[in-house]
Formats: sequence, structure tokens, C-alpha cells
Amino acid sequence: MLKEPIFLKPVLQERIWGGTKLREEYGYEIPSETTGEAWVISAHPNGPSTVTGGRFAGKTLDQLWENHGGLFNRKTDGEYPLLVKILDAADDLSVQVHPDDRYAQEEEGVPYGKTECWYVLGAQEGANLILGHNAADKSEFEKMVDDGRWEQLFRYVKVQKGDFVYVPSGTIHAIGRGITILEVQQSSDITYRVYDYDRRDKDGNSRELHLDRAKAVTSIPHEDAKLDFEITEENGLTIRQLVKEQYFTVEKWEVAGEAGHSISADFLQADVTEGNGIIKVAGEEYELSKGVHFILPNDVEYIELEGEMELIVSHP
Repeated sequence: MLKEPIFLKPVLQERIWGGTKLREEYGYEIPSETTGEAWVISAHPNGPSTVTGGRFAGKTLDQLWENHGGLFNRKTDGEYPLLVKILDAADDLSVQVHPDDRYAQEEEGVPYGKTECWYVLGAQEGANLILGHNAADKSEFEKMVDDGRWEQLFRYVKVQKGDFVYVPSGTIHAIGRGITILEVQQSSDITYRVYDYDRRDKDGNSRELHLDRAKAVTSIPHEDAKLDFEITEENGLTIRQLVKEQYFTVEKWEVAGEAGHSISADFLQADVTEGNGIIKVAGEEYELSKGVHFILPNDVEYIELEGEMELIVSHP
């Protein structure tokens, strides 16, 4: 049994479009001035998070999942299902699309496709992202891609801090420059690039595109997801359900004062996105502040929260 939070150290990833906000906003030690991603809750082999204290200090999340499945009430032989990141888009990300589970398993030999969602942590004025496309059918989509009619093909959406975007597999998408997001996704690192603004890497090479695979997995026609932002209020705690779909449930918790909360999920992932405070578990207090990430394991059934803070909380 473990009745305490499992705090995790982020894994920093350099990206051609990255910047320095992960250091400036969250205090992370970034490897370069083009650091684009912090994998903050990850059991993925390309960047597993490390436990920072307590009984499992020094262990990685994938090791806990494999060897201590009871922490998560693990019911499957499969891999840890989710991955949480913070992304700093100092420049536009490539326009891309991800496959569903079936395609990922059959064509890539990996367990998960990639459905994801974004909570906008910050956005410069006028910032936008790409979500979906304007093609009416498959033949029109393929012709617009082959002709490079990108401005006509892509759908642009303006965003601001606090917005939430659901991105099912098969959705054409890209995060625009000046946007910082927290992303909850299936634990997958498969990306099919559709367009990359004709950029070149530091060696002068164009980055690879994956047009054939993108054509195979893109949902046509595009349909915007319809979300119902259900809200519940407890003393000192407001919980806004952002999405509850096949792969994950994501909520925004706003703490104002003191609150107690019962937990029914197998385990919870939590990311402090604003403010600071404390969490009490089984009589012990733990400090929370912006940029802290942790998991509440299966044996934690009740918590107390105190302070002024915002958390994004998720579970399968």
C-alpha cells in the first residue's frame, strides 16, 4: 500500500520550434534555448519520468507500472496508457496528424495511437492554432495536399489562456507560435508530418514528411468535437470536467481556501498550473507549486487541499 503522492521530475526535450519558457515560467533546467517539451508524467521509453522522493525515489514511472501495478490498480498487461507534457511553441509546430490504435498496432508495431487534448497555459495576443481541414472528401484532400494548397486546406482557430482543445486521432493539427500548452495524450510518440513551412534543421536538411501515411489516417471530412464542460462545486474546490472520452478524463481543479475530496478513479495524474498550496494525504502534508507534477496512487481515497491554485487532473 502507498498512501502518498508520487512526485515526478520532468524530462526535457529539445525541438526546432522550442524556446525558453519552460525555464522562465516553470523553473526547469532546460538543455538549450530551443527546449520545446517537458514530459512531466511519462512512462514512454523515449523519456520516462523519475520519482523524486519517498519510497520509490529514483525509480522511473515505467518501472513502477511494470513492477508495482497495484499502485494503479493495473488491469492490463499493456503499457502505461497516458503521457502528459508541457509544450513551449516559440515557433510554429509542423502540421501533423496521428493514427488511431488499430493503425499504430498494424503499421507501426506499437500499442497506442495518439488521441490528445490541450489546455492553453498561455498565448500571445492573436495566437492561433490549426485544427482540422476544409476538404469535403478524400479525393479533394489528397489533391489539396499534392498541390500544396495549405492556406486553403487548414482550418485556423484563435486561442487564449484557459482554452481547451480536444484532438482525436485522425485530426490535422498544429500549435502556433506564442502558445504554451499542457497536453494530455495517449502514451505514443508517433507523428506524421503533413507540412513543415519548408524549414530546415541545423544541418540544412528538410525534416521528413509522411504524406502517404497522413492521407491514410486523416479523418475526412473534419468534424469539431462537441464537449460538455460539466462543473461541480465543493467547499473551496471547483471541478470543471474538460473532456471524458474513451482514453482519458481531464478536469480543471480550482482551489480557493480549504477543501476535501474523495477519489474514485484507479489513480490520478495532477499538474499544478498556477498558484501554490498544500495537499494532505493520510495525515501528511506536501507542498504544491506551479510546475509540480504528481500521481495519486490507488490506495489514496481521500485528500485535503489548501491554498490558491489551479491543477489539471487526469486519469484513464
